[in-house]
This record gives sequence, C-alpha cells and structure tokens, in this order.
Amino acid sequence: MIKITFMGAGSTVFARNVLGDCMCTPSLCESEIALYDIDEERLNDSEIILSAINHNVNQDRAVIKTYLGEENRKDALWDADFVVNAIQVGGYDPCTITDFETPKKYGLKQTIADTLGIGGIMRALRTIPVLADFAKDMEEVCPNTLFLNYTNPMAMLTGYMQRYTKIRTVGLCHSVQCCSETILRDLGMKDKLEGRQELIAGINHMGWLLDIRDRDGNDLYPEIRRRAIEKNEAAKSSSEKHHDMVRYEYIHRLGYYCTESSEHNAEYNPFFIKKDRPDLIEQYNIPLDEYPRRCIEQIKGWKKERDDILKDGKITHERSKEYASYIMEAVVTDRPYKIGGNVLNNGYIENLPSEACVEVPCYIDARGVHPVKVGRLPEQLAAMNRTNINPQLLAIEAAVTKDRSKIYQAAMLDPHTAGVLSIDEIVRMCDELIDAHGEYMKDYK
Repeated sequence: MIKITFMGAGSTVFARNVLGDCMCTPSLCESEIALYDIDEERLNDSEIILSAINHNVNQDRAVIKTYLGEENRKDALWDADFVVNAIQVGGYDPCTITDFETPKKYGLKQTIADTLGIGGIMRALRTIPVLADFAKDMEEVCPNTLFLNYTNPMAMLTGYMQRYTKIRTVGLCHSVQCCSETILRDLGMKDKLEGRQELIAGINHMGWLLDIRDRDGNDLYPEIRRRAIEKNEAAKSSSEKHHDMVRYEYIHRLGYYCTESSEHNAEYNPFFIKKDRPDLIEQYNIPLDEYPRRCIEQIKGWKKERDDILKDGKITHERSKEYASYIMEAVVTDRPYKIGGNVLNNGYIENLPSEACVEVPCYIDARGVHPVKVGRLPEQLAAMNRTNINPQLLAIEAAVTKDRSKIYQAAMLDPHTAGVLSIDEIVRMCDELIDAHGEYMKDYK
C-alpha cells in the first residue's frame, strides 16, 4: 500500500485539497494517509473532514491515521513513499505579527513577508531547524521518500533540504500553473488560452514567462506588452487602479511577466515601497500588511467552513490543479508528467549560481524528478533573480552555521530592506527580531 504523509495537516484546507486530489486519483485512492501536526484541535478537524471525503468520494478505500506531536513523528513518517510539507512554524500569532510589527518601528513596511525580506529571512531561520529534524527522521525511517515542499520561503527551505540533507526534495508553488492564464484573462486575450505554449523559468515567486505562443506558434508577447503598458499607464493617472500594477511595470521595464502576484513582488526589490513615499504605494496600488489581513480572514473563514462541513457531513471534492497528486501518480504509474519545480541549480539556468534553488520545467516519472536545462535567462531577468538569491543563500548559511552575523548580512543584501534602512538600523532590527522570537532563535548567540 502506498503511504502518503502530510506534515502540517492542521493546514486543513490545503490538506483537504492535496489529499482529496489523491483520493480522486485511481492509482492513489487506496493509499495509507498519515496526518501529522502538533495542534490537536486542527489535526482532529482535518481527520474528520478527510474521512468525510474518503467516505463520500472514495468509498472508504483510503486508510487515514493521525499522529500528534514530535513523539509520534517517526511513526507518521515510517515507510512513507511521499511526504508533503505544509508547516508554518510559529504561526500567525506571535511570529507573523512580530515579523511585521517590529520592522515597522524602523520604517520598513511589508506586504506578504513570507518569501524574501526580513520577514522571509526570519521565517526561514525558525523553519529550517524543524526541517532538519524531519530530514533526520526521514533518513532513518523512509530514506527513499520524495519530499514535496509547499512551505515558504520556498527557495530557502527547499534549497536547504537539497544541499544539506539526503532526502529527495522538490519545491512546489501554485504560481507557475496560473501565470499565463492570469495575464491572458486580465488583458482580454482569453481566446488564446486553449493550446497555448509557454516556457517559465527563474526562481520561486520570481519566475519569468520567457515565451508564450498561441496554438499555431504565433508569439503573443508583442500584444501582451502593448496591452499591459497601455493598461498600467491609464491606471497610474486615474483613481481606477488594478491589482497587478507591479508586474505590468516589470513588463514595461524588464520586458517580461513574472509568476507571482504584484503584492508579493512589490517587496522583492527597492523600487516601490520606500520611506516617506506614500505616492508610490497609491500609484502602484500596493496592499501593505496584506498577509496579516489574509491570516485574520482565513482564521475566521476556516471556523465557519469547518462548522458548515461538520454540520451535515456532505463534503465532496474534485481533483484540483495542485501538482502533488499528479507527481505521485507519475511516480507510481511511470507515466511522465511535466511541472514547474524548485530544484538545485545544477546548470539548468546558466547565469544563476549553481547552489541556488531555481524554478524550471521538470518531468516526473518512476525515477523521480528530472529538471530541464533552460540555458541563459535574459540578463536583466537573471540580475533581478540574483538580487533575491543573495539573501536566500546567506539565510541558509545563517541557519546552518548559527552565525548571527550571517543574519545581518542576509538582511543587508535584501534589496527592499537595504533600500529603506541603514546598516546600523538593519543590525538593530535583526537583534530585536531575534530577541522577540525567543526560543525559535535561541541558538543565535
């Protein structure tokens, strides 16, 4: 029997999507599903909801088991064929709140703070030690597993697993699947969706739509560029803003569209969020503090959704576009499947560092993950990626060495942080964050 272990199963909505997908997949529907979390209430909620899906959609063919707390982690991982990771170390309260509120004291504002910037760095530093413990257990009880990482900061966490553990790891993100569809729909070109051909590569949350053609091979970029620039220029001079102004500015200035949303990319560079420049925030429609707002709404929304589901037990599921079940299916059946995956850059993108975690096309089969060599990115795109890779690599080094100075250096080389604060301010802010995170950062002397 195939065994799928879900780490962070208290992330119930996401666990429902991924594991519900597995129950809708013939080659996976009779799997043993191990749910692991450290939050008993959320774990119990997930078990109830997934058991309802198993009953209503899957005729109870899957075997669902729960494992609570670190003392049961090895049992959850024992002999797992696939491990899905969706943990959030420290949660919304207190850690996410701290990652937003402390930098604000120094004039550093953020939108999402889960991928790069000081928020992304701190999130990586408190998560990597947990992944190190996972890897140690997996090397002992399921050394041949395939680890599917969904947790952010993607490049830092996946890069750590790929460089410092023996566990086969691929990082997965939603933004690749919806990138070209998003821009074609938003620019009134949805008639070009069917049969389109595309190439996406770069790094997580800053992958680039390098090429896009219609079903007949015609290049769609000239029209995309014309419409995007026209739409942005009109929005800048009016009160009618749209939600994707940062990425459209990328198209204007860099020539290419980016995989992840404008609210994310607003904080991956020094261009848009500056001290004493509220005009830029307004001009580019940048939602500061967006992630905390989402957290609050998700917490409220989850409680209602849980109550509605548990009230009548009529939950059902249809297979989504999430990569996880398709990857597992490709491995189990040996029928190749193409994804956009996060892998260690072994020359797949020639003008990015070899030790970076890059996002490139990959084929999956029974032998695992096979990345595709892309070659060189346009130099301006590689340059943008390298500004993000610098703090990523330093944050990983900080986590491995426990050297506080590497935390300072990661923050100093983060383009948004350095664009707002002086070196002394960066160091003081890092020290305050390290102290505020307490036990999570106790090893950084």
